[in-house]
Amino acid sequence: MKKIGITGGIGSGKTYVASVFQSLGIPIFNADIQAKKIMTSSRKLIKLLKEEFGNDIYKDSDLNKEKLASIVFSNSDKLQKLNSLVHPIVKEEFNNWCKKQTSPYVIKEAAILFESNSHIGLDAVICVSAPLDLRMRRLLNRDDYSKKEIKKRIENQISQEEKEKLSDYIIVNDEKDLLLPKIIKFHKELLS
Repeated sequence: MKKIGITGGIGSGKTYVASVFQSLGIPIFNADIQAKKIMTSSRKLIKLLKEEFGNDIYKDSDLNKEKLASIVFSNSDKLQKLNSLVHPIVKEEFNNWCKKQTSPYVIKEAAILFESNSHIGLDAVICVSAPLDLRMRRLLNRDDYSKKEIKKRIENQISQEEKEKLSDYIIVNDEKDLLLPKIIKFHKELLS
């Protein structure tokens, strides 16, 4: 079974592209969702996060995402530390999940696939790309973040250009060309 990564800058449309692959019968592992789950379910990780970032990043067993974001998105060392604690556990979850799949290939969707070294061990990576102004517009419409908060998050990811260079395939999601034919083309290639 092939293991394929999907990544792209925040607001590029990687989750939408992954959902199209899912509608074609391909199992999707969303690393970002899994990371959020383990940050509230793994006692060991919760203990480590409290030690590193303070007890007030949790209210009872609920993660105070705003508090944690304010810490890590203003300090690249703290963000790196967070990733070093969370992503090895996510990688283990992905490997266990893969053992249960029977399709010709699976997809691991992750915003910070390269930044967290989660691309290691994958057979190929698809980068979903979109112009920065379009990404900003999508994020302002979708999320409850200010322009300043969005810019901080974008600055903490490697550039779109770098993601494209590191990827095996690129899907441009600029709302000018149809996405479905591009996705079906990659799907057929991955099946062969």
